[in-house]
Amino acid sequence: MKHYHIISRIAIYMLSVVLIVFGIFHFLYPRDLFVYVPVFMVGGILYAYIVGSLFVVVGLSFLTNQYVKFTSYLLVVLMLVFILSIHVPNYLNAGNRDTEMAALINILKDTAIMGFVLHIAAGAHHQHLHFEESD
Repeated sequence: MKHYHIISRIAIYMLSVVLIVFGIFHFLYPRDLFVYVPVFMVGGILYAYIVGSLFVVVGLSFLTNQYVKFTSYLLVVLMLVFILSIHVPNYLNAGNRDTEMAALINILKDTAIMGFVLHIAAGAHHQHLHFEESD
């Protein structure tokens, strides 16, 4: 069982590094990401910084094993917002096959991240953030 725990922690650390890099990218290139902010969302470029901050916070949470359940659910909500407000509209309104495939790949990627993060949240029982007794 110890072997499983080591492999599991390595996978979580890998995701942590990816999330922190995504977060740093949001800070370094916010104008490149601004085009993805849906028109109906007020605030514009501020969202690039907010999302970047969330990615860094979640990555650090996973690295330090603190507040994992809370930050996991936060990331799942963020990924769901991405899928519904950015990727699905891009898929439905794609002007060409390449854009359509890129949007579909992003939907699948974010869904996979959500699944992994929900698995991480399910294993974070020791952190006492239970919404139900059966959680």
